Amino acid sequence: MKSKIVIIAFLLCSTLNWAQISKQQELEARKEKIINAILQYNGLLNIEKKKEKSVLTEIKEKNARIKLSQSLITTNETQVKYIANDISKNQNLIKSLTKELEILKADYASMIVKAYKSRSQSSRVMFILSSQNFYQAYKRIQYMKQYAGFRKSQAEEIKIKQQKLNQAIVALKSKKEQREKVIAQTAKEKEELEKQKQEKEKLVKVIQKDKKKYTAEIDKKEKEKRDIDRQIKKTIADAIAAANKKAAEKAKAEAKKNNSKTTTTTSTVKTTPVASSTSSSKFILTAEGKVDSDNFKANRGKLPLPVEKGYISSPYGDHPHPVHKNLTIHNSGIEITAESGSYARAVFGGEVTQIQVIPGTNKKIVYILHGDFFTIYQDLDTVSVSTGDKILIKQKIGRIVTNSSGTATMKFFITQNTTTLNPSSWLSL
Repeated sequence: MKSKIVIIAFLLCSTLNWAQISKQQELEARKEKIINAILQYNGLLNIEKKKEKSVLTEIKEKNARIKLSQSLITTNETQVKYIANDISKNQNLIKSLTKELEILKADYASMIVKAYKSRSQSSRVMFILSSQNFYQAYKRIQYMKQYAGFRKSQAEEIKIKQQKLNQAIVALKSKKEQREKVIAQTAKEKEELEKQKQEKEKLVKVIQKDKKKYTAEIDKKEKEKRDIDRQIKKTIADAIAAANKKAAEKAKAEAKKNNSKTTTTTSTVKTTPVASSTSSSKFILTAEGKVDSDNFKANRGKLPLPVEKGYISSPYGDHPHPVHKNLTIHNSGIEITAESGSYARAVFGGEVTQIQVIPGTNKKIVYILHGDFFTIYQDLDTVSVSTGDKILIKQKIGRIVTNSSGTATMKFFITQNTTTLNPSSWLSL
């Protein structure tokens, strides 16, 4: 029973240690992505400084940088907690190994003293010769061999324990250095965060001075966003209706064909009516479509960015407006900023269902279908795919429009049927 408890405890500790290591690796990977995004932001900022840009664009950039700083600080603080836990474990291990080593050394010293006292060859011979019978003499010889072997194993165990102790001390030192490094990085990032917030406040004050002008600009952009969102939703609804109508017609034709075959053998069979699905807001998936949908769903949180290098400059969801304090703006997707001349790329394999031009502009939108999911790529200058094309993951689909500040900014959506989803929870960020 005791042995079972020991085994269970060992397995539990091993599982916890593995989980700890896995979490640390996950935090390191997340931190690396955030730092890369910050480097990308800083690189693009140096390019943009040479160009004129609106105050609203600068505020959006500051918001993106603030978001990155907050993510890095949160990740660092979580990492410090895990490192502190590792340090505590190493300290306990060092304490335990030191105690075990002291006991082993004391036992070994006592053994050596006894061996020294009985070192005389004649005393060992007499110990054997004084046996009462042959069997006892044999047992004494065996005992002396075992004793010598035990002394050797004790010395070896002391050596192993000492090595483990030295490794634990080195690991403890490394963890402490790592903790100090992360704490210093966090402090530096907090300073940068405060700096970005102050710069943003200055920009907001500039807007407040000429509120009327900027309000008109904001309202115009918000109206354009809402119009495009409505257009995208209608396009998806139309695509669903068309696909379901096609599926219904196919099912009806097959039912009619099967019915005509049946009526040749019996006149009592009636045709089963085919339900109309053309008004549904959801795809009626074929077997192949369900596989595509399931594959896409299984990759949630693992999809690559729709650009090779870039960062999220405007997140998904509801956010307070920088000028209208009482106004909440909604973003149906995310905005991604990259270098001038960057290309949008597919985040997953699928089929191009439609390519649209935004009215009044040369900007294009590409729709890629994955079962009952759509990925949508807005604000493309040129498109290198056609309707009906089968697309592979990371395949280039078009060049992103370069804006007045000299950067390429695109909007990216994910929907399931007509329901918009948060792309950030699907991408590997």
